[in-house]
Amino acid sequence: MSQSPYLSHDITRTERADGTYLLTSNTPLGTVVDKTTDWLDKWAAETPDALFIAERSGPGWREMSYAETQEQTRAMAGGLLGLGLTSETPILIISGNSVDHALLTLAAQYVGIPTVPVAEQYALIPPARVQLDYVAGLVKPGAVFAEDGDALAEVLERDCFAGMRKLTSQGGPSGSVTLAELTAKGGDITEAARAVGPESVAKILMTSGSTSSPKGVLTTHRMMCTNQTQIAQALPFLTAKPPVIVDWLPWNHVFGGSHNFNMILANGGSLYVDGGKPVPALVGKTIENLRLQTGTVTFNVPVGFAKLRDVMRDDKELRRAYFQDLDMLFYAGASLPQDVWTDLEDMAREVRGDMPLFTSSWGLTETAPATLLQHEPTHRSGVIGVPLPGIEVKLIPDEDKRCEVRVRGPNIFDGYFADPVKTADSFDEDGFFLTGDAMKFVDFDTPNLGLLFDGRISEDFKLMTGTWVRAANLRLEVLAALGPHAADLVITGADRSEIGVLIVPSQSLRDAEGVTEDNGALIVPGLADVLVKALSNATAGSSTRIARALVMAEPPQLTDGEITAKGNLNLRKIQTRRADLLERLYSDDDAATILIPKG
Repeated sequence: MSQSPYLSHDITRTERADGTYLLTSNTPLGTVVDKTTDWLDKWAAETPDALFIAERSGPGWREMSYAETQEQTRAMAGGLLGLGLTSETPILIISGNSVDHALLTLAAQYVGIPTVPVAEQYALIPPARVQLDYVAGLVKPGAVFAEDGDALAEVLERDCFAGMRKLTSQGGPSGSVTLAELTAKGGDITEAARAVGPESVAKILMTSGSTSSPKGVLTTHRMMCTNQTQIAQALPFLTAKPPVIVDWLPWNHVFGGSHNFNMILANGGSLYVDGGKPVPALVGKTIENLRLQTGTVTFNVPVGFAKLRDVMRDDKELRRAYFQDLDMLFYAGASLPQDVWTDLEDMAREVRGDMPLFTSSWGLTETAPATLLQHEPTHRSGVIGVPLPGIEVKLIPDEDKRCEVRVRGPNIFDGYFADPVKTADSFDEDGFFLTGDAMKFVDFDTPNLGLLFDGRISEDFKLMTGTWVRAANLRLEVLAALGPHAADLVITGADRSEIGVLIVPSQSLRDAEGVTEDNGALIVPGLADVLVKALSNATAGSSTRIARALVMAEPPQLTDGEITAKGNLNLRKIQTRRADLLERLYSDDDAATILIPKG
């Protein structure tokens, strides 16, 4: 299509007596199905032979139609009931995206058994397996699923899984049950399926744990079904033509597992599981998959779009295949660099003469997730849009009209698993969820232009002078200024007189000539001059000026909780675990500390 149809922004902003703003969509919420499996039943009846899901198998794909998926998941659901699993005995899923993962998830949803998908790194990286101990101890599952039971036999026999049913696609320790065996056993699911409704828990999704221990978000059918109605109302092309995606985004995260997976299921589309990722070792697999199959909708994180842009620059045929039928490009996770946006737009116009909808959204695990969506065209990165139908957004502004964001609506969760205190602390007196995020209007006088993400309030801190530092935004500015030298960084300075930065060095910086290690810090010849120039020019003013820097020798560790399952830095954990480096950073006499004079 030459232009993807979309719903124009139409919201109302009301200023309340207490000075807060309330944003609402003027589009009423449409009809919402009761449970996710209603979608599967619908498409199995209306388009039984249409492809639902596929994954690579040899030179081609292992494919499942809607009718095949319905038949197998209903039979598998009977097998799960035969194992004695119920709504009180969740299934912990420790393997990544796959056809079998999808079948098990839908089978469990048919009969009201929650699934708990976790990052596959927790099982694959031995030191990270303590995270499995934590999650298992929290949710007390009745079964655990590992795709390759032989490869993960040692994991399945951990103490945290003692007494649980072991489910696999193949192999496993003694007593394991394969999904094929479950499906063959079958069983009557009528009564159990009838008991599942909008308030039934479909999944328990773990939060990232970037600021505290991971929490279990009770995710109901209502939340996920409502969210797909909201998205389809804003993006009606999804219902006009069944969407097709080739997607790698992990299902233990709400973006891949609830937003993208359910978008395909709700609209009768096709999902090709991409075993690649936007990292050097796996991006080639994504490119290989895209040479075999492209989509009508594409989802990615900024670094993924950047890597894809780099490949398509020199590959005209891939450019043509990628853009010719594309209705939407959707980025999430961080603001997309404007140069990547511009390059992709130029490529699209070269191929087709126009630009598909290029957009982003905002939401959290607790919001199922889409709550704000930029659903009309814009030409700039970073805009996250306006409230979707049925959602109320409360904005609490400061003197600069930067607003704390709180939300209320039928896609918002009711509470955390087994944590009534945290649940109570997460809602205000009006029942709005306290997101901890901050936003600004693109143009305060024109609210329909939408909102811009403006950092995490929980990451902000005060200097000893009383000056507030907006660390999330400053981190992005400093990363851009440091360019190829920094893989990531931590902004420091809470209750100190100056802002500092702990730098996670890039590989090229580690490999620079003459680099030495000094008790956990790196000393890089010539780096001081580079940082002084970059940082003194990049920031100014007491709330943004970087006064000192130190390069960490050891990268942040997933196994020690310094990196979350989503790949984000746990800023508090890093500063706590590396308190000695933090103290050295604020010592003017330490050889590893680089002092940045005022520009």
